[in-house]
Amino acid sequence: MEQASPEEVDHYDAVVVGAGFGGMGAALALAEAGARVALCEALAYPGGCASTFEKTVATDAGPARYRFEAGATLFSGFGPGQLMAQLVDRHGLDVQIDLLDPLVQLRTPTLSLDTPADRGALLRTFQALPGAPVDALARFFALQQRTADTLWALFDDEALLPPLSAAAVGTHLQRSPRYLPLVGLVGRPLARIVARHGLADFAPLRTWLDAVCQITLQTDSASVDAAFALGAMDYFFRGTGHVRGGIGVLADALCGAIERAGGTVLLAHRVRRVARDGTGWRVDARGRTLHADVLVCNQLPQDARALAGLAPGDAPALDRLARRVEGGWGACMLYLAVDGTDLPEHAHHLELVDDPDAAFVEGNHVFASVSDARETGRAPPGQRTVTVSTHLSAEVLRATPDAERGARVAAVQDRMRATLARLAPELWQARRVELPASPRTFARFTRRSLGLVGGPPRVAGADAVTALLQHDLWPAPAAPGLYLVGDSVFPGQSTLATTLGGRRTAAAILGRRGPGRLSVA
Repeated sequence: MEQASPEEVDHYDAVVVGAGFGGMGAALALAEAGARVALCEALAYPGGCASTFEKTVATDAGPARYRFEAGATLFSGFGPGQLMAQLVDRHGLDVQIDLLDPLVQLRTPTLSLDTPADRGALLRTFQALPGAPVDALARFFALQQRTADTLWALFDDEALLPPLSAAAVGTHLQRSPRYLPLVGLVGRPLARIVARHGLADFAPLRTWLDAVCQITLQTDSASVDAAFALGAMDYFFRGTGHVRGGIGVLADALCGAIERAGGTVLLAHRVRRVARDGTGWRVDARGRTLHADVLVCNQLPQDARALAGLAPGDAPALDRLARRVEGGWGACMLYLAVDGTDLPEHAHHLELVDDPDAAFVEGNHVFASVSDARETGRAPPGQRTVTVSTHLSAEVLRATPDAERGARVAAVQDRMRATLARLAPELWQARRVELPASPRTFARFTRRSLGLVGGPPRVAGADAVTALLQHDLWPAPAAPGLYLVGDSVFPGQSTLATTLGGRRTAAAILGRRGPGRLSVA
């Protein structure tokens, strides 16, 4: 990646701050269109919350090197014709994707349930459980399929998302009968739809839905918006798998594609400040000054607001988003190295719930992802890396005095350890290395306030409807010449969604005047 002298000053059509998947998606789309774009990243590696980092650890056998997934560990959109597969093919990205089946195993003290890569197989798995309401499950999953097929069609053809061309408007008009059933879902909680199908008392489905909603939409089935939730359930069935070597391999490959398309990638270049400079932006990054017509921030809204020196009220869209994001979650992590002798060879993922009747947060619910034994450089021979995560309320973090925050986080991590020991003893008993990380750690490495992850919870109610109608979910400038991408904005929370959102934001920027004359309106 390019290195610059401290005196160098250059002009770009756009500068993208943050090489998460939203930032990389925006930068690549801009570069593909011929815009002069620079992508600045504070870390020495790309990916943001979905990255792979290296750590040398002192062990009894001497220093050992490991590569851990920082956060996100399961990725979709790699099926034929889907966005991530299109990018891999178009740019000849040197990555290997293992499409897993089953994708995740859900474990509770009384249940072990595989999530296969096929909806029909999942339905049959539920129907085979004792006391399962077979017909009601079939009707529920039929509704889920209709809803997901409607929503995911937008992910498979990025031109159908805003900004809309005349052709896209025509396509939407033709498809309008498909959209009508969504009217009865948006703004309503998923639990109401489940009850309507006579499934409220079928505990295995409820537990599975709560687990899926927590990791994809940041809330439970009693609170989540039904349309978002029914669509998110299809995450497992849409080309979902494991990037061989870690998601960082894909992030590195995307940065290479940006450079081959004519863009500039500046890793280890933290943007210290940005300021309006005439009709554009001045960007100061590690001794280098850049000038840009347009600024794209792959950041939380509160972080973008602070970077640009905006006061509350200066950018109402950022203010609205910041309030929604602060109702979300920080991440507590355990990074493990385990003896892989008795583990399955392939990468696999465990979702563990110690008490299905309690909230799926703070160590009661953990997600554990085990690396592939065939990956080189992830761990010393015979060992595997494991990323373990749980959610901790951002509101709790803010309300906890600094002197007590460490103890609060330690208690959550102790609960994580207990859940692992009870429900995944094959991992817990095989551990060789343990590296705990707190929301503060996550904030330090990702530059996200309070270590917040996952964007705003997609809760039902008037807020869900309002959010769809406000600019905070569409690719419009949050302030003159400033755009936001990432998991806080439309279409949402996954590497696929943020990449797509970045590309649609780039389309909105380019559509205003085209490269070289980017509007700041």
